[in-house]
Amino acid sequence: MSYGLSTYAFFWRVSDRAPRPLTLDEMLAQTREMGGEVFQICDYSPIEAYDDGRLDALRATAAGYGITLELGTRGVRTEHLAAYLRIARRLGVTLVRSMLNTADLRPTVAEATALLREAVPAYAAAGVTLGLETYEQVSTDDLLAVVRGVDSPHLGVVLDPGNCVARLERPVDVVEATAPYVVNIHVKDFSFSRRDGWVGFTFAGCLLGEGLLDHGHMTATVRPDERGINQIVEHWLPWQGDFEETARLEDRWTRHSINTLLRSK
Repeated sequence: MSYGLSTYAFFWRVSDRAPRPLTLDEMLAQTREMGGEVFQICDYSPIEAYDDGRLDALRATAAGYGITLELGTRGVRTEHLAAYLRIARRLGVTLVRSMLNTADLRPTVAEATALLREAVPAYAAAGVTLGLETYEQVSTDDLLAVVRGVDSPHLGVVLDPGNCVARLERPVDVVEATAPYVVNIHVKDFSFSRRDGWVGFTFAGCLLGEGLLDHGHMTATVRPDERGINQIVEHWLPWQGDFEETARLEDRWTRHSINTLLRSK
């Protein structure tokens, strides 16, 4: 098991609000500087246009830092997953995260199961595991029905319990239901705070250890150390009003999260 960062740990610094968005090479350098051992390139669509030379250079940069690469995308269409498998093989990636829904396809359990039965054998043959993330658009029961329906050791769950709160699923229940199938963990803390005038709540990210994520229960239940499951830092950092302050706080949260995880070793 290793600890690392995702592109989501640099969310605002790679966004179109950044005066100059960070490059993958810069994110890799920061991951190494902070002690991370894994970098998950997640929902970073520019990589789909990389040619073999550029992918090879990225792989060499990561290897030079001693960093393992992972990938992340969305959707379960056969051709899309095949395209990401090609990228994964070029980068030496063995874990690809995806999500069932996209903007133009929301498959039923039966449809998603059928599509993944087509795609997963090629992943298995290449030694790559595909992980479906827990999130509010799909119930945990339905997500697990798909994973069980495909019934392959190369298809599992990317556990992010905070995502499911918006579906009124308790994080502890999501952790316990998915634990046998987890292949990757996204680590981000979250909390509710009262709105002005006490009219409702805001549900947003917070510093790891200060919110509702019971990281100790999650790791005790999933047993990532024993099972070789990587833990990847992400954030839900609200925009702070200007880029400089948002970027400063994002960097602080990232460093706090990875340091907290590394101290727990």
